[in-house]
Amino acid sequence: MAALCVASSVSASPTSVPPQDQFFDKIAQYCGQAFEGKVVEDNFTGIETFSQNRLVMHVRNCTEDRLEIPFHVGDNHSRTWILKKTGAGISLKHDHRMPDGSHDDATMYGGHTQDAGWANAQSFPADQFSKEDFIRRQTPQSVGNTWHMYIYPEQFFAYRLTRPGREMRVDFDLTNPVDLPPVPWGYED
Repeated sequence: MAALCVASSVSASPTSVPPQDQFFDKIAQYCGQAFEGKVVEDNFTGIETFSQNRLVMHVRNCTEDRLEIPFHVGDNHSRTWILKKTGAGISLKHDHRMPDGSHDDATMYGGHTQDAGWANAQSFPADQFSKEDFIRRQTPQSVGNTWHMYIYPEQFFAYRLTRPGREMRVDFDLTNPVDLPPVPWGYED
């Protein structure tokens, strides 16, 4: 008996579950806009504190499976959050750059969703690359990091970091777009 071969087409865009798609789309609807934020929780007492600076997020570059969201802290334009559909959920990476555009030693750490989450909230526990990088950089306390993002359209977007003994959250007001910030370090218009 002859074998029957059937060709199947593969979608060019990774798929995710409906709550993840809805979450992704809720953020993407703000593409091209920037919003000011404020620290609503932070128990960190390190050298740089977000609460002493103007905080602006800019939903800057959007494709059907990737969002680039620079997070400006005062005059520091080094941070860009990258959300990407992976086919198994959504990954969050933190792209950190130097003023000359080169990669900072602490870059591309982040996490990946482990469950469906919700249309308004997703969590990203640290991935293996990040855990190994935190150990390499002698910050083992960060191995337990989980990043969270919440979006309530026409209300607020929140970025939150949790780990044992550490919690930080910034809320951004989606009701009041602000002027666009400078291009983040390492990116072009």
